[in-house]
Amino acid sequence: MHKLSLRAIAAGAALIALGLSAAPAAATTSEAFATNVVGGANTAIKNAMKSPKAKSAVGKRTVAQVPPVEQHPVGGAKVQQGLPTGFTYTADASMAFPYGNIGTAKGQWLPGGVDLVAGYGFNPTSRFMVSMYQLQHYPYGFNSGTVPLYLQGFANPIGCVNLNNTPANGCTPQNINVTTKDTFLFFNYEKLFSIKFNNGRVLPIVVTPTYVSRWSKIGASTQNDDTVPFAVNPPDGPLFFNTKTRTAQVWSLAVTVPFLKTPKMFGTFTVAPGWLNHPNGINGVNKAQLYQILYLEYTPNSKTKFFFEPQSSRDYLPTDPYAQHLFAYFLGVSRRLTKDTFVQLQLNSGGPSNETPYGVSAISCASVTQCAPVIGGLKATQIQIQFGIGSPSVIQF
Repeated sequence: MHKLSLRAIAAGAALIALGLSAAPAAATTSEAFATNVVGGANTAIKNAMKSPKAKSAVGKRTVAQVPPVEQHPVGGAKVQQGLPTGFTYTADASMAFPYGNIGTAKGQWLPGGVDLVAGYGFNPTSRFMVSMYQLQHYPYGFNSGTVPLYLQGFANPIGCVNLNNTPANGCTPQNINVTTKDTFLFFNYEKLFSIKFNNGRVLPIVVTPTYVSRWSKIGASTQNDDTVPFAVNPPDGPLFFNTKTRTAQVWSLAVTVPFLKTPKMFGTFTVAPGWLNHPNGINGVNKAQLYQILYLEYTPNSKTKFFFEPQSSRDYLPTDPYAQHLFAYFLGVSRRLTKDTFVQLQLNSGGPSNETPYGVSAISCASVTQCAPVIGGLKATQIQIQFGIGSPSVIQF
């Protein structure tokens, strides 16, 4: 009888203390990084490959280096020979709809977000940019299935919690709101280099030193930020209640090179080692984490662009003792509405290869009044819709 009461009390405490959302693989620093750093580098490389020298190569029946005549020049009416010069900007509003193993959250739209980007090009080879991105997502495994309930001092589970919020199989029902909106602030300097070969060909390369600061708002947080409880190594591992679980700062150095350029196809590869500004939470060794991003696009006409962006990257949040190895993809289409406006639809998904299972794996309690979820791998899938406006020189088609 005492054991049954203890289980009920601990389960009730878990319902009060639960609530952790850590980033899914497809909506982490890598997504904002791909949009900000890779997007800017692609603009410079496209413009550089439209130089008169590249055009003359087409007449010699070499690899085509020029977009079709009907395509809108990336640099606007006057084609740039590299990075856009002067002041440029883009701004967009977005909304997202989550998919996958999200249980009771199915069918619910995520909160909207905005993206703001401002840049100043000193000349065609150097530009400084400041940008803010907001990403919405809902990770797998927080609102579905049952998980064991542990109490410190007991080797075996003392009960279970049903994350579907239904009293099935004798488990205590619970619903955790892990709706998450991440905000990223980027400062980066873009530098375009041209490597000349003996045959007259020129290979444009963009190097981008970057500083990123990120923070979040999680639905389950009682402080309207990303401060939510989490636990590690149940049943006797520590519990954390005052850690900002999605706040971090990262330094990175990205290098982007082209590997494909035809009248309608374009492709680049970006590699970027990154370091935490300082360890957070339960982070271990602060060593370089490598982002690798492949970008492919197809532009059938001057107003439409299809793109595919697989990536292998890392996410190292305060809840991670070591970095999560993420594999994700982005598949989408952009449509130019006017010279200055566009709409974009994209599907993105991904998850870590070194963390299982996804979502909540257990509930751990230090006492009947202190409980927190134990988190496994973090994955999410969502469709995002964006409506934006910006300088013609940076709206790429």
